[in-house]
Amino acid sequence: MPFTAEEVGNISNALLDHYMKGRAESQSIQDKPMLKAMKAKQKTFPGGKEYIRGNVKGDYTTAFMGYEHDDTVTYANPANIKQWSYPWKELHAGISLTLTELKKAGISVSDSLNGEKTVEHSDRELVEITNLMEDKLDDMSEGIDRSLNDMFWRDGTQSAKVFAGVQAFVTLNPAVGLTGGIDRATNRWWRNRARVGSLSAESGRSTIESITGSKITASTSLQTLTKTLRSEARQLRRFGGRPNLVLCGSAFLDALEGEIHEKGTYTQTGFINNGKNDIGMAQISMRGVGDFEYDPTLDDLGYSKFCYMLDTRFLHPMVMDGEDMKAHAPARPPEKYVLYRAVTHTAGLVAKKLNCHGVYEIA
Repeated sequence: MPFTAEEVGNISNALLDHYMKGRAESQSIQDKPMLKAMKAKQKTFPGGKEYIRGNVKGDYTTAFMGYEHDDTVTYANPANIKQWSYPWKELHAGISLTLTELKKAGISVSDSLNGEKTVEHSDRELVEITNLMEDKLDDMSEGIDRSLNDMFWRDGTQSAKVFAGVQAFVTLNPAVGLTGGIDRATNRWWRNRARVGSLSAESGRSTIESITGSKITASTSLQTLTKTLRSEARQLRRFGGRPNLVLCGSAFLDALEGEIHEKGTYTQTGFINNGKNDIGMAQISMRGVGDFEYDPTLDDLGYSKFCYMLDTRFLHPMVMDGEDMKAHAPARPPEKYVLYRAVTHTAGLVAKKLNCHGVYEIA
């Protein structure tokens, strides 16, 4: 029996609501630890604002001075507050379902808008239309996850209409450029840590020398990589940072694992390295540093030799109130026999502190 347009719309709306609000995030395609971490730390900001803004302070003026008797003393007038601002962006993902597709599945749709032609339908018809919608929604859900994960990693130069990701804040050359409108060159406290060197030509990126040191040459005998990472972890904590997300490419993890293997032993209860390290299937834990987790996206982007150490308290998404994965069901246009469903997301990534993040590269 034919469905009405209202019935098809109600089915698609119910499925869309389920997928966007109740669906368990799929990890069977490719792990996305960056996406998972960013979603967990997401915060909101009110609408009606052109930018997401906040204040920071890294310089201090007032200080003690010595005096005796009637010495002239001075008074400071501190004015060191600076404001960062990041633009929010509007994102859209949508799918369509044509009446022709439904006909090919043996489903007829009456284009009644008042529901007068509503009739009972067989289980086969209901299952068939549900299967068609689920296939499309599966594609949209994974597509949203992939594209959002990609945005979180990239620097925003791929499109002016998407927000900048981690690589715009945790840069390979921290002493140059503006971040959130604040100049890194003149404000040393507004810089991330970096130990990177000359980048490979095949990666498609220019040669860059970091202000804080060249890339790290791993050594199983000298333990260069593990020692450097422990030293860097201390520096990232120097100004109140607490890195809680350490994501690495496969080559970086291979090098780190090689150094740890060299100084440890396997027992019946697992791998032991003086009680300081533990090696899991795709993750390495190092006391004093944290868990090193493999992120396949780094390999995809040509960063297999890199590691990012981040403090997600100070680097996280901000989503506009009421605009987080908002579902839309546009009316069918009169000139097309097509049903549309969409999701919009209004957000931006913000960095409130930079000296608690680091990027590292192995030779």
